[in-house]
Amino acid sequence: MADFTPRVFTQTFGVVGAILEKNGRILLVKESQRKGPDDGKWSQPAGWIDVGEHPSEAVKREVKEETGYTFTPTHLLGVYSLVRKDVEKELGGTPHALKLIYIGAISADQTELEDDVDEVKWFLPEEIYSMNQNTLRDLDIKQEVKDYFSGKRYALDIVVHTIA
Repeated sequence: MADFTPRVFTQTFGVVGAILEKNGRILLVKESQRKGPDDGKWSQPAGWIDVGEHPSEAVKREVKEETGYTFTPTHLLGVYSLVRKDVEKELGGTPHALKLIYIGAISADQTELEDDVDEVKWFLPEEIYSMNQNTLRDLDIKQEVKDYFSGKRYALDIVVHTIA
């Protein structure tokens, strides 16, 4: 489901994403943000955490919406801080996302994609490393892929979610 919540870039915000690997390839999604600065760029399945939502549930939702696969997180890959100065003018502010990146398993069956993704495709790590800001939405994805293949893994219980 497309989210029409206005985005405000005056403070950092929470995002979840996933590194999905199969046979040595990483799944990326092609953004479909008509009139947006990232239209047509490749990205990992990712999105904002809804208020009150557990990050592990948010990543399941985002992966399903953007890839059509059911995702079961098994580990946290890491927390990445990304400042996007390249889109300040287009967005009227500087996005600074704190990204909780998960790894895990996906279902064999794929359902229909959301309308903000044009395509999903499996890439070799070298193909991702050679991408630039014209083709890759978030350049920190390169580091995430390197971290994935180097074996970084954290237990899911490192993320503590409290509702008071």
